[in-house]
Amino acid sequence: QVQLVESGGGLVQAGGSLRLSCAASGRAASFGSMGWFRQAPGKEREFVAGRRWLGSYSTKYADSVKGRFTLSKDTAKNTVYLQMNSLKPEDTAVYYCTASPKLYSPIRADEYDYWGQGTQVTVSS
Repeated sequence: QVQLVESGGGLVQAGGSLRLSCAASGRAASFGSMGWFRQAPGKEREFVAGRRWLGSYSTKYADSVKGRFTLSKDTAKNTVYLQMNSLKPEDTAVYYCTASPKLYSPIRADEYDYWGQGTQVTVSS
């Protein structure tokens, strides 16, 4: 059974930084790709960043976070990270770690099989 556990959310002022972590347990070797989504109140869950789990491949980012967010991974620890810099109030959302058997880092939420419980990120103006 796969379990994804996020940590690192919190309250930060605009312009600040946070780093989210996602630790995977279970059949992590079966992951094709891992990534992050977010969901703000009243909005649909949206893709933030994703990459192939094994090997060195480029990371896919949403246009809204390019140049500010960086996804990285530590395969030995079965952990992915999301470094978020220059945060804006519109980044406020619940952030979810997710894993898919697909290799191409899908941007649709329904192509991901595993989800963490989510961690709240609040950016004050």
